[in-house]
Amino acid sequence: CLSAVMSSSAVALLARAQTQLLRGSCSFETDSCGYTSDPTFAAWTINEEGRFITADSSYFGENKKYVLVSPELELRDWSCVRLVYQISGSGSLQLHLRPEGENFDYTLWTAEKPSDSWLIASVDLRNMTGANQLLFKAKTSRGMGNSIALFEIHIIPGYCLECNFEEHHLCGYSNQWNPNVNWYVGGSLARDPQSNLPDDHTMNNERGHYMYVDSVYAKRFQEVAKLVSPMTITSMAGCLSFYYQRDQAVGNFFSVFTKDQLGQYEEIWRPDVYATTNWKLVQVDIKAPHSLEVVFEVAFNSPRGGYVALDDISFSPEFCHKETEPAFDPSVANCDFEEGLCQYYQEQTGGSVWNRVSVKPNIYRISDHTTGTGSFLLANTRYTSRPGYVGRLFGPSLPGNHKYCLRFYYALHGFMKIDNALALYVYDEKNIAQEKIWTVSERSKDVWTEVEVTYLKPMPTKVAFVSICRNFWDCGLVSLDDISVTLGDCRVTTGPLNPPPGHCSFETGDCGYTQKKKAKKGHWLRIRGQTPTSYTGPQGDHTLGVGYYMYIEASHMLPKQSTGLMSTELRGSTGPHCLIFFYHMYGSGTGTLNVLLHKGDRERLLWTRQGEQSVSWMKATVDYECYTRHWIIFEAVRGSSIRSDIAIDDVVFKKGPCKGDIPYSGFFENLNEIEY
Repeated sequence: CLSAVMSSSAVALLARAQTQLLRGSCSFETDSCGYTSDPTFAAWTINEEGRFITADSSYFGENKKYVLVSPELELRDWSCVRLVYQISGSGSLQLHLRPEGENFDYTLWTAEKPSDSWLIASVDLRNMTGANQLLFKAKTSRGMGNSIALFEIHIIPGYCLECNFEEHHLCGYSNQWNPNVNWYVGGSLARDPQSNLPDDHTMNNERGHYMYVDSVYAKRFQEVAKLVSPMTITSMAGCLSFYYQRDQAVGNFFSVFTKDQLGQYEEIWRPDVYATTNWKLVQVDIKAPHSLEVVFEVAFNSPRGGYVALDDISFSPEFCHKETEPAFDPSVANCDFEEGLCQYYQEQTGGSVWNRVSVKPNIYRISDHTTGTGSFLLANTRYTSRPGYVGRLFGPSLPGNHKYCLRFYYALHGFMKIDNALALYVYDEKNIAQEKIWTVSERSKDVWTEVEVTYLKPMPTKVAFVSICRNFWDCGLVSLDDISVTLGDCRVTTGPLNPPPGHCSFETGDCGYTQKKKAKKGHWLRIRGQTPTSYTGPQGDHTLGVGYYMYIEASHMLPKQSTGLMSTELRGSTGPHCLIFFYHMYGSGTGTLNVLLHKGDRERLLWTRQGEQSVSWMKATVDYECYTRHWIIFEAVRGSSIRSDIAIDDVVFKKGPCKGDIPYSGFFENLNEIEY
């Protein structure tokens, strides 16, 4: 019965591998298979003898960018792009996905290292609705010998982790070279007749192929061979299956790990038997919220450590074990305090320390971080029954054995001593503190500052924000807002330093924004911290509190002088678009901030603000429609005095209307009802 199951599984995997290639596949033997060069950039050229298409800088002087666009693809099911390419000299190659109706392309994969031979890359494509296109973007340095070539593009159904090792490219799996112990391709009729290596599992005969490691060349204790899968590029959860044989198992160690982008390993399986005379099926559940590689690792004690063979790796989106818990969504711990405390609560002894408050836009105190007009939590002695206090704000319970990334914003005001002003603890289900994982270390100057904390505990836990005031005269105000929790390490999750397409926080550059008109004076500047002129401009950025933003320095401009900051080109599409950004207009002489739609030789006003608005960053949302290519311009007009600095930050373009955001168009100058 078991052999019948194994045989049917092998047949299914082989059938999938031999499935007809999907639309978008091309070997460039006679034509480009519907791929076209974007006319805005230099053209890709098919080699005269066929078999590959190239971007060669020696043929084009100034134009160093090449964009190859696929025909429209229907990605109804999960599929895998297998790409054979070569980078000669200096250059880079990127693969992007262009969904229909969106302004921005999504970067899936990138390569920069030159090679003397053809290389293979495997990239997963999630199932999605609507038409999509693949874009291959190549950049080469000027001069002879710098080129990028595509030999083959194969799009096949299934996951890039899957492989039966019957094709020469090995599905993008790679061996990490070791002087003595390595993974090799086994099987085929050409093998040594004296060898004790097994027949292939896929075909169940000598003609098939598999991967194996042999101890015959091992020279040092525990020499390690690693077979590494392609890097996944999207979240995945399900069942990883493979077959293995293990000979002389007392002399070898076999384990399977996952490895994330930071190089951190996590063991997910090791065998429970010493030796197997037949192919043995393994099924292990994987939860991968972020990119990772699967690593098959074998180590030997001696040259008589035998061998380990591996074949028919497959993946299913269904968990293999019923007891495996479904993927957990940690967003239950998110809260911006706009509608209440969400699932956060506090101790009720001695009065409520943490209170939900709202501050109208004004020129003295900062408002909330979410919108500039909403609510946040405030801890201070005004609302307590004693001159000192200990305030604990608890979050919801989260399952153990997960790595969590916790982000939140805090601000301090009026503290003489910041010791114990705010700290973050992890508590267990019995309300016992397990660890202090963060504490405020620097004095804040009325600026919302972002904190990122990664933590992992084996048991269910909840976080607690703790503020302690021992003496009324030493304490000030502690503000808390925009708490969010995601799975994974903060260093690899999407954040300010790793934004999705259409998002710009100006933390790593200007995101392609350019000055509309070059001028000696009066242009947008990228800066961090406070602006040079007092009583105008922000104290820090909106993204991090200590990061970058764009602003105009009014002291460099004349009254009513304007300057524009232009976005990259937006493709346009049917249906509404949503533009979200934060602006800062503080100063008695503040002028005007306009948002313009630039199309062809015309400009249309979408949004405007005039005069002093608040000492806080304010959120703006703009709905608009445009079916053709266009640009968005942020135009700042200097006011009557040098106290007219205007700033923007955290610009986001989204498909569809601005749902759930502030429902106004922005044409009312006194909408904020600023208080003086």
